[in-house]
Parts: sequence; structure tokens; C-alpha cells
Amino acid sequence: MELKIRKSPRIYGMVDAPPSKSYTHRGIIIASLARGTSTLYDPLEAEDTLASAYACKKFGALIKKEGGKWIIEGVNGRPSTPDDILDLKNSGTSLRILTSVAGLAEHYTILTGDESLRSRPMQDLLDALRPLGVRAVSSRMNGRPPIIVKGGFKGGRTSIAGSVSSQFISSILIAGPLSEDGVEVKIKGDFISQPYVDMTVDVMRKFNARVEFNSREKTFYVEPGEYIGRDYQVEGDYSSASYLLGAVAAVGGKLTVKNLPMDSKQGDRIILDILEGMGATIHRRQESVTIESDGRLHGVEVDLHDSPDLLPTIAVLGALAEGTTRIRGVEHARFKETDRIKTCTMELSRLGVPVEEKRDGMIIKGDQIKGDMVYSHGDHRLVMAFTLIGLKAGLKIKDAEAYKVSFPEFIETLLALGCRLKVDENG
Repeated sequence: MELKIRKSPRIYGMVDAPPSKSYTHRGIIIASLARGTSTLYDPLEAEDTLASAYACKKFGALIKKEGGKWIIEGVNGRPSTPDDILDLKNSGTSLRILTSVAGLAEHYTILTGDESLRSRPMQDLLDALRPLGVRAVSSRMNGRPPIIVKGGFKGGRTSIAGSVSSQFISSILIAGPLSEDGVEVKIKGDFISQPYVDMTVDVMRKFNARVEFNSREKTFYVEPGEYIGRDYQVEGDYSSASYLLGAVAAVGGKLTVKNLPMDSKQGDRIILDILEGMGATIHRRQESVTIESDGRLHGVEVDLHDSPDLLPTIAVLGALAEGTTRIRGVEHARFKETDRIKTCTMELSRLGVPVEEKRDGMIIKGDQIKGDMVYSHGDHRLVMAFTLIGLKAGLKIKDAEAYKVSFPEFIETLLALGCRLKVDENG
């Protein structure tokens, strides 16, 4: 599929933020492990979150969709061994969190996915599960999926590097309350993307788990217990909203995005500060954000240590801005759906943008777009981020269908706001 984007007029209006992918994953999985029934209101129904729902049903949960809500009957802390291999498609969050959940099942569980997912590093998580009673190995012995997990999650003490993926930490924490002994997890070294773990702890506590974090010792303590079903409202997604807010920043206009709580634990809410730093005006309210822009941006220097998913958004806005944008602190973005530092550098270079790839970021000299076509590399965030260049200067994006992974209504939302896009299914 090719996405053709023409230079678009200024954007005005009001939209709902798409539901949070991260909170939907956590809500589905924890509700599926709980005792009793939960109702998830406004969950994100996208390829990644459906992968989690599919797996949870294989573990024995009953999940029924009713309008804008999902009703989930949990397994009361005792997931069944799936009757087949779990194909998690492209969902890294599903793979990582459910690897520990598989340790709660009695027998062997095999987790795999598409080519991109099978390239994801997993060894740190597999090593950290061993002291907790879980035998988990890479089937090819290369630290990457397919992953084979033998049940036996007893709990106890373990440690894990905090510099590779926060999802490894979330994975162990989510399974922790259902272990016999509870879990103590010490974070070694740098603790990247901590807001994502804060989100995990937030959902765990809402479902009755007892978990604490000693920041001085960088250690999580999870008491043995149970999850209890409840009603749960999924908040809007700052990551996905960054493309809507970024579109207005790029072409100008005024847009209100609803369902973005001011007190959200999402690290990607830093997008508001970054856009202000680039020259946009941001109005924050309790449950919404309004952005105003004249379409003129200037370069910034940002540390995305806690917000790696914002890298493509800031990279393309930097390419549209006057001056130089420096992005640092985001080496872990190399372990996403693609090596996002490399792929963003490659595609900006294709457009004639002077860009320098660094170990942990990029340096971009903006306002020099010359090309008119890029490739998505099958990465949903690259599709949506590079769309912003199209709205400002015109662009074609090859293999653009990847956006459906996290924001299925992305194109329809932009069309409703007057943006000029066209899908060519044969492109």
C-alpha cells in the first residue's frame, strides 16, 4: 500500500485521542489474570492489542466485545497452557509481557511472531526469569524468538538491566503477584523508559496488586496475592496523539485533542513541552490539550531517554524546522520494530535532509526537504511521523499499511480534519 500525501491547509477542529496502546495491553492482560469479571471501556482495537487479546484467550480468559467495551472473565491467577503456538504478529509488548505470564501456566508455551518480532532481543528477560523458577529459552539459542517457556513461576529475587527494555521489567512485575513467594526485582544500571513501568504499576494497583518501588535501591517489591476484576477506563494515547499535534505544529492551525489527562503517567506527554520549545502554543486542561501554531518551527535539543517512541515524530519535525535539532538519550530505540535511529536517518537522507546518525540519537539540519518518497520499513511510527512531512511538502510513503498496528483510524482522522491524503492499495 502506498500513501500519497499532498500539501494540506491549516488544521482546525476537535478530535478524541485514540485509546492508549500501552494501557490497553496492560488492562487486557491483567484483567485476564484476575479473579472475576472486568470491563475495559474504550480499549484500543488495533493489531498489537488484538495480539494480546488472542493470547489471553489461549491462556483461558473469556473476552467478549460489546460496542466500545470489552468484558473479560479472568482465569483467577491460573492460566492454562495454550493448545498451540502463540503467534503474536508484530507486537513486542505482547511477546515480552506474556513470556512471564507463560511461566504461570503448568506446561510448555511457545511464543513467536513475524520476521520483525523474531529479531527482538529477549535474553535479558530469559536470564532474569531463571531465579524465579521459570525455564525460558530461545528456540534458536540466539536470545530471540521463538521463545519456549516452561511453567514454574515460584517467585523470589532477581535482577535485570534497566537499559534494554522497560517491558522486561513490566513483564516480571505483572506476573509477580501470582507467584507463591512474590517478587523482588533489582534494576541494574540505567533505568530507561521508567514511565512505562510506572504505567504498569498503576494498572497493577488498580486491580488489587501490592507493589512498591524503592528508588534509592532501584528495587521493586511485589507481594504475593491476586488480581481482582473491576471496571477500567483506558485513557488516550499521547504517543498516537503526537502525530495529530505534530501535524498542526507543522502546517499551522488550532486543534483540541480530548481524552489526554493532565495527570497521565505516560512519558510521551513530554511531547507538549517539546512542541512548545519548537514554537507552538499549548493549552493544557484537565482532560484535553489544545495546540495553536503558525506552522513555523525552530530546532530544539531533546533527551528522549524516557520517551523512545517519540523519536520519529521529533525527527521529522526537526526536518521541517528552521535550524538544528539534536536528539539524544535514545539508543534503546534501536530495538523497536526497526532500528529507528537508523531507519529515520536513512529516510530523512532520502529526502535530502542533512542528518547525522549518533549512537544514541540524531542531529538534523532542518528546512531542507528535497525528495518526495520514503519507505516505512514496516514500522507504524515511521508511517505516521513521515506523514507530517507530506502535509507540509507533499510525500509518498511506500508500505504504509503498518499504521494499523497502533492507530487504525489514523488516515480517517486526518481526512476528517481536511488533510489531503490518498491510499493506493496497489502502490
